[in-house]
Amino acid sequence: MSIAHDFSQQTPAAAFLARPQQLLIDGRHVPSVSGRTFNSLNPANEQVIATIAEASEADVDIAVAAARRAFEGPWRTMRAAERGNILLKWAELLKQHADEIVEIESLDAGKPIAAVLRQDLPAAIDTLIYYAGWADKISGEVISTRDDALTYTVREPVGVVAAIVPWNFPLMIGMWKLAPALACGCTVIMKPAEQTSLSALRIGELALEAGLPPGVLNIIPGLGRVAGEALVNHPDVDKVTFTGSPGVGRGIMKAAAGNFKRVTLELGGKSANVIFDDADLDAASKAAAAGIFFNAGQVCSAGSRVLVQEKAYDEVVDRLMARAKSLRIGDPLNRATSLGPVISEKQMGTILDYVATGQKEGASLVTGGERVGHRGYFISPAVFANVKHEMRISQEEIFGPVVSVVRFKDEADALRIANGTVYSLAAGVWSRDIGRVQRFAKRAKAGMVWINTYGYTDVRLPWGGVRDSGLGREHGTVAIENFTEPKAVWMNLNV
Repeated sequence: MSIAHDFSQQTPAAAFLARPQQLLIDGRHVPSVSGRTFNSLNPANEQVIATIAEASEADVDIAVAAARRAFEGPWRTMRAAERGNILLKWAELLKQHADEIVEIESLDAGKPIAAVLRQDLPAAIDTLIYYAGWADKISGEVISTRDDALTYTVREPVGVVAAIVPWNFPLMIGMWKLAPALACGCTVIMKPAEQTSLSALRIGELALEAGLPPGVLNIIPGLGRVAGEALVNHPDVDKVTFTGSPGVGRGIMKAAAGNFKRVTLELGGKSANVIFDDADLDAASKAAAAGIFFNAGQVCSAGSRVLVQEKAYDEVVDRLMARAKSLRIGDPLNRATSLGPVISEKQMGTILDYVATGQKEGASLVTGGERVGHRGYFISPAVFANVKHEMRISQEEIFGPVVSVVRFKDEADALRIANGTVYSLAAGVWSRDIGRVQRFAKRAKAGMVWINTYGYTDVRLPWGGVRDSGLGREHGTVAIENFTEPKAVWMNLNV
């Protein structure tokens, strides 16, 4: 029996998916220049849910030209308050079409619809409203240098932005990039991941309905090695913002050097969630399970390494095992489902290979790690005990519902292990000792540290890491700096 939904109901999402899915360039739906298309599969049942126009280098050229015209024309010259009002109208349209958008996202990405309703869509709307408020508040400052001059700074939009969005949170992360760029007066060419392009196309239509001028936002689904590379290499793109793998991030940095594009990269993670023996083990174990099994572990900040002090180790393993077994795997459109499929057959194969590697390395698989069913890319949540810090499953990003539970002795040992990977995106620490958690937060190599909780984000706080976790930060006021350039003005007063 299939655990995937038979998508035959006539909902607004079904009506959208029944339409030809074309590129959105210069305010119009257009086919690709080559006429090529690709299929979008529902990862819960492996069925084609849409056929989408595939952008080529020629389409990138057209989209960049449209974005440049809009940047030099209506968008840059528009009053900042009016730009903000358009973004607010867009947010209202997302609210009005919420049921349709979450259904599209659930079908396309295999995400449990309850999670999209709870996190992805509200976060996207919150991001849009937050940066709409910034649009008319981006300012410079007067800096006194000498009596015979008025010297001041202004912040101007960086220009044409290429936003390359991953498949794990297409709606939410897409808006993390679009909202601040547009609020700053930039224009955008967005390339969603080929696996999950549909929500981007739909919200792009709603942006036009909200009053966004043609060319300000262009959406070009396509392959990373074609459309993505063409965007990064394009001489008329001023800024690249990318979320994805470290390998691709390195390639973007090299290509961006061609015309010294500004680059922001949010990359991988192998985050440590550290539990001391004096912690609330029930709360810590629940949060640790959520921290790795949410979105089937396809989260850059997933707590894929749970570090537990020796005295509490066995109890936490047992609690994680119980939580893993209790998760309801099934149809993402069923609001009772807590664990959906992973994104693709390729990703499923990668995850299962890591499970086999962990067993070969000598770790103990206490539950899960198997394909569920014969249709769809479902994997039972896996808990590995007796994991050594040096094992591959403890060092490499698996990007699936697989947790490695590692023992540690004391505070120094916990820090050594937590900081002992090439990643530095996030970390968590659980203890009733205030001094201990503050020392850990100070010394952890992470862009975000959670204390006695795990996984929360807010657009008002900076987000990102260093080393293989990326370059620069997103969110908050940092994003305003990402999409603007400071200009100094010197006015002679002796005239």
